Amino acid sequence: MSADAAVAILRETVIDPHVIVLEDDPELRSLLTRGLREEGFEVTTAGTASEMLDLRTDEEPDAMIVDVGLPDADGRDLVQALRARGTTAPIIFLTARDALPDRLAGFAAGGDDYLTKPFAFAELVARLHALMKRAGSDLSIQVGDLRLDPATHAASCRGATADLTPTEFRILARLAARPGDAVRRRQIVEAAWPHGAIVHDNTLDVYIARLRRKLAALPDAPEIATVHGVGYSLR
Repeated sequence: MSADAAVAILRETVIDPHVIVLEDDPELRSLLTRGLREEGFEVTTAGTASEMLDLRTDEEPDAMIVDVGLPDADGRDLVQALRARGTTAPIIFLTARDALPDRLAGFAAGGDDYLTKPFAFAELVARLHALMKRAGSDLSIQVGDLRLDPATHAASCRGATADLTPTEFRILARLAARPGDAVRRRQIVEAAWPHGAIVHDNTLDVYIARLRRKLAALPDAPEIATVHGVGYSLR
């Protein structure tokens, strides 16, 4: 099998949580789509309530992000209708209105969380993960035979398991989100350490070396390759 074919197979086996983004502002919708995909989500978008209702998906999404102020409907009315249809996915409302009655109306309509514009993208991602974990969604990542379990911070492959530290897990999960692709060092640091943390180049190198040793002990696990001048890649 060629290297390109192997990478293609790896990409097909990655389990990405599916999120539907319903936002009428095309610029914000584009930013959310790009950012969420970089975080390892599969994203489907719509700009109006009617577009959302016309979406055809094989399965219910893992979560939804819904703007309250849609051009053709109130997002809260739409969510209430979706709940009546049996939709159980966690839903985060986005809105420019922060008054208590507005927030209460959102929760009453079936929303699970509420973010006021402007908001920090990192907070949105954190809230999505928290809601999906609470809902019981499987957030594990599968790359070939390698499985990463966020609940136990463990990597397993063909019956063997390696325990990872939280930082090691976040580094490996960031690489596994895009197997075969070069991930920049800065992107790895942002995923693995708190915002604003000072992380020296040799610190990341030490963690990569630890992960390589742990992966080497797992049968048929992919390897972390150095992409000179860029960062690292899981292959």
